[in-house]
Amino acid sequence: MFRHLPPLQSLRALEAAARHRSFTRAADELNLTHSAVSHHMRSLEQQLGTPLFRRVGARMIPTSVGARLAERIRIGMSELDEAFTEARAGTAAGASPATVRLEVSVMTDLAAQWLIPRLDRFSAQHPGIDLMIRLHTDVAAPDPYSVDVGIWHQRVEATGFVSRKLLTDYVIAVCRPELIDRLPNFTIDDTPKLPMLRFAHRSWRDWLVAAGLPPHEPTRGPIFDDAGLLLRAAVAGQGLATTRSLLVRDAIAAGELVQVGDVCIPPSLEYYVSWREHHPRERAIHAFWQWMQDEIAATVPLGKGIARGGKTARP
Repeated sequence: MFRHLPPLQSLRALEAAARHRSFTRAADELNLTHSAVSHHMRSLEQQLGTPLFRRVGARMIPTSVGARLAERIRIGMSELDEAFTEARAGTAAGASPATVRLEVSVMTDLAAQWLIPRLDRFSAQHPGIDLMIRLHTDVAAPDPYSVDVGIWHQRVEATGFVSRKLLTDYVIAVCRPELIDRLPNFTIDDTPKLPMLRFAHRSWRDWLVAAGLPPHEPTRGPIFDDAGLLLRAAVAGQGLATTRSLLVRDAIAAGELVQVGDVCIPPSLEYYVSWREHHPRERAIHAFWQWMQDEIAATVPLGKGIARGGKTARP
């Protein structure tokens, strides 16, 4: 039985090398030397009679055979890991049903402003699922095999993955209500009179044009590289900020921020939720996906128009 299986360490080395596209990074993860990983790959290739990797520059790209085999190994290892987790829970004194752990990679802004404040509700509804939150800051999606669920700005186009758009969002302008109160009878035309916070990844131009205002970018003041820090500055009353509406709906509902005008422009990037088909924890993944949809549907909707007097933006 299992007479065709090579050593487990060789299989782990193949899975890690395919995931990292690097023998060096696979060796670091498995606490092996680079030559040991190379030896495992040569041994597997001799046993199979076909190449498993090809070198492209500094990267080791798995062949079609190598990629398929690594994926099957990854699924098998995940199932073994889950089986041992269940076994440990079952042998513990007075143990409750086994807990499933999902590793979720999520964009930092969405995690800080929307997901994390709601995690207690997820835990209450799904006590058998623990979420491990991994923050992601790059626009490009990471290796989709590295986590169970990814909430990123790009779809995963790899074969065998599901990518679904999280929601249709839009960009609005917000500020502290006290900031508007400084200008009696405030209208949208008064916007340039207020300090306008700058974001490294979005200009003010599109919002200003949609509001019928001169598209003059602010030239002074701090520039924020992180959307979460930008919103903290807005909540602190330091100026107006453009932001995705989903990220500030809680702050608007709490009265910490108000929407300026009814200008809504499409974001340059969307959020996509991605996971692998036939994942061993597929039921937990679907529960998490459904919970996110329910939470978005229940999020307080934004009103139209200026919250503190004056006319709304021109179409």
